[in-house]
Amino acid sequence: MEKLLIIIDGNSLMNRAYYALPELMNKKGQHTSAVYGFANILFRLLDTYRPTHISVAFDLKAPTFRHLQYKDYKGTRKGMPEELREQVEPLKKLIDAFGINRLEIEGYEADDIIGTVSTFCADKGYKVMIITGDKDALQLASSNIRILFTKKGISELEEYGYDEMIDRYGITPSQFIDLKGLMGDKSDNIPGVAGIGEKTGIKLIQEYDSIENIYQNLDSISPNVKKKLEESYEIALLSKSLATIMTDIPIELSEEELRLKEMDNDKLLEIFNEFEFNTLITRLGITTPKDYSKDVSAVIAVDETNLNDSLYKIKNSSRIFIKTVCKTGYVNEKRISNIVLKSDTDLYFFSEDHISFLKDILENKEIKICGYKLKDDYINLLSYGIELQNMHYDLAIAEYLIDSSSSNYEIKDIATKYGFGNIKSYDEFIGKGKNKKEIESIDFQDLLEYYASIVDISETSYDTLIDILKNTEMDRLFFEVEMPLVKVLGNMEYTGICVDENVLNELKIRFDKEISLLETEIYELSGDKFNINSPKQLGVVLFEKLGLPAIKKTKTGFSTNAEVLDALLDKHPIIAKISLYRQYTKLQSTYVDGLIKIINPITKRIHSSFNQTITTTGRISSTDPNLQNIPIRLELGRELRKVFVAKENCQLVDADYSQIELRILAHIADDKNLIEAFSKKTDIHTTTASEVFNVPIDEVTKELRSAAKAVNFGIVYGISDFGLSNNLRISKNTAKKYIETYLDRYPGVKRYMSDIVEKAERDGYVVTYAGRRRYIPEINSKNNIVKNLGKRLAMNAPIQGSAADIIKIAMVKVYDRLKDEKLSSKLILQVHDELIIEAEPDEIDKVKKVIKQEMENAVDLHVKLTVDVEAGSSWYDTK
Repeated sequence: MEKLLIIIDGNSLMNRAYYALPELMNKKGQHTSAVYGFANILFRLLDTYRPTHISVAFDLKAPTFRHLQYKDYKGTRKGMPEELREQVEPLKKLIDAFGINRLEIEGYEADDIIGTVSTFCADKGYKVMIITGDKDALQLASSNIRILFTKKGISELEEYGYDEMIDRYGITPSQFIDLKGLMGDKSDNIPGVAGIGEKTGIKLIQEYDSIENIYQNLDSISPNVKKKLEESYEIALLSKSLATIMTDIPIELSEEELRLKEMDNDKLLEIFNEFEFNTLITRLGITTPKDYSKDVSAVIAVDETNLNDSLYKIKNSSRIFIKTVCKTGYVNEKRISNIVLKSDTDLYFFSEDHISFLKDILENKEIKICGYKLKDDYINLLSYGIELQNMHYDLAIAEYLIDSSSSNYEIKDIATKYGFGNIKSYDEFIGKGKNKKEIESIDFQDLLEYYASIVDISETSYDTLIDILKNTEMDRLFFEVEMPLVKVLGNMEYTGICVDENVLNELKIRFDKEISLLETEIYELSGDKFNINSPKQLGVVLFEKLGLPAIKKTKTGFSTNAEVLDALLDKHPIIAKISLYRQYTKLQSTYVDGLIKIINPITKRIHSSFNQTITTTGRISSTDPNLQNIPIRLELGRELRKVFVAKENCQLVDADYSQIELRILAHIADDKNLIEAFSKKTDIHTTTASEVFNVPIDEVTKELRSAAKAVNFGIVYGISDFGLSNNLRISKNTAKKYIETYLDRYPGVKRYMSDIVEKAERDGYVVTYAGRRRYIPEINSKNNIVKNLGKRLAMNAPIQGSAADIIKIAMVKVYDRLKDEKLSSKLILQVHDELIIEAEPDEIDKVKKVIKQEMENAVDLHVKLTVDVEAGSSWYDTK
């Protein structure tokens, strides 16, 4: 087998990775871009070239022999950025964990180590590859030594050997040292001969071979170049010496030390988890904890012969892990084809025929039900008259609390992150789009293996994730809020909400009419017909034809996003029309055309999906349709609520928290003046306007109240004077004065803002009322824009997150109270700070009382929570 040595210029590659990638940070605020880029390169080099030997050479901080030769050597270099410096030691630990030799020698540079090691191995018949971003290494190229330069940051490698050197420069590798002596090197502060660049230098070397020979033939060189050379004889020789990479430094080398060792997967996994390199974990090749493909006998397929014995064993389990296998269908249909169930001792595979036998077990409150995405299983079983009772542990929700900033909670990603094993995502297993397979068409053994793996990984994860939740003090939040919420959201999805198709069709006609009218007005104002939905065509109309100031450019032309249009609002009447057109067309496609498509033909209701693991704030979100995003500022947007109605003879009871975020701010900040303002039970914005603008309450104008409202909510979101000036269309100085006056009047809020930023900088995270953590790595960024974003997040996250905690706690309390009092009315909708119950005719007054009591007493704050309750036949009628 051919022996191949790869030797890497550690400092060069580290710098390349750092500057090539955007600023990356983990939850603790540690910068990670250099480590991440370096790890990717190592994987690529190992996979592509499969070296037998490998080493990474680093510079040390101490001066080298070159500094003794020339005190200004590298004297113009800027110091290493602190964000990069903090990654050096973790990077070295990463290299060690890869099983890669690492070299650094005081008094010498990484280049000299590379020169010596590469020559040592080349002389022993090795093929050698040098990985670097520094062209100095070209002088080492030979028949056995090739140089691979990083290009386009770190995404490409350009290869040079002896022949490529001749082709590219027309000189040999050893003559490249003479070229550097003539040209100098700004990056290393090697002076060279003033006025001689690459072109002239190459020409001289091609003719005279070396610097020494050039100086022996000065008389045959043109007078202009000769003069420059004569003035720099000693400098040229010094520069050549400084540019020469040593190939024989005093270092003890052994081939065995340079040999690539086995990766320490445990150590790499620890590093990748610490730095949150989840995508890299899959490259470690960790196998599943149990390989069911090799041991299908580990799963007990339940049939008539072993049914009673299996049920007996499961009944006596303290906890079970479950996953339902579902066919395509509607939410209220019986769709389960199989159930995989893990008891204390065994793993079982039930068919649809035996589901009814599991009812007593699954509804036994003494048995803890665990799994992955349990809400899906809960909903699937409801159609069989089975209601999971003691849902104790959900892998996806546990991971969501641990890392709320993750983009998804696929079992594949969670498993690889913690080393639980390799498993396909659901989309990879079942297919997507046209390639999506029906459950019935999948090979039985494949189905068995996949779902058995989900259950097994769920069980394997239990101790690890519960320990993390306990260590981060989020176990109570998990067990007392998030897990009880699963059944609440599951029932809301299963029940759905009625829609009035007649109103929907009427709105469609109105939207079509409004959109058509806006199109006509826009064409008249622009003087031409064009595709309003095309950013490119719109940009031409606004910035070329109408001559409006271009705010922002993109790669394809002018930006016409909402931010740009908002900045141009007072520049031309067409802007307001375009903004309105965009809102109406979005409403039409999403909520008019969109709603018609998703009405369940069986229930005639819409069954929105309520998502517990999407927002970083902890808020619940909804999809198909997204009910959180109906823009109620528009009258047509508000009228969309007329579509959502109570079933026949019933009413919708809507309960909405009043200014919950400001009340939470008063509580968290413990500001006596703000607490007192709420205790007066007057309009908080009017009270604030009176306090801040120093006018009697009865003299507060509509404009002053609006300004106070903007400041109130702006403070919650950490607004700047610039942001407030834009919102109120006032000068920055006036906005600054408003904020200062507000903070003077409410010193507790001012103290909170300062303290919470300091805490976030110190701990790397903030916490909510119920202990939910929001990690804010941005707050320790050296980039002021990113850091200021971090400060705003630090101020707002405890407030928004606490609001999320409270509405979730309230939902569980309301749901349980309706159950306890044996009411038939059902909680069907949650949007922002409001809950909606579909109330039976004879229960309306009781429901109003229940929802108000439970929401207002969900938690105990310094400020009393208040709830506005209204009832009506449609959602619109409750407002």
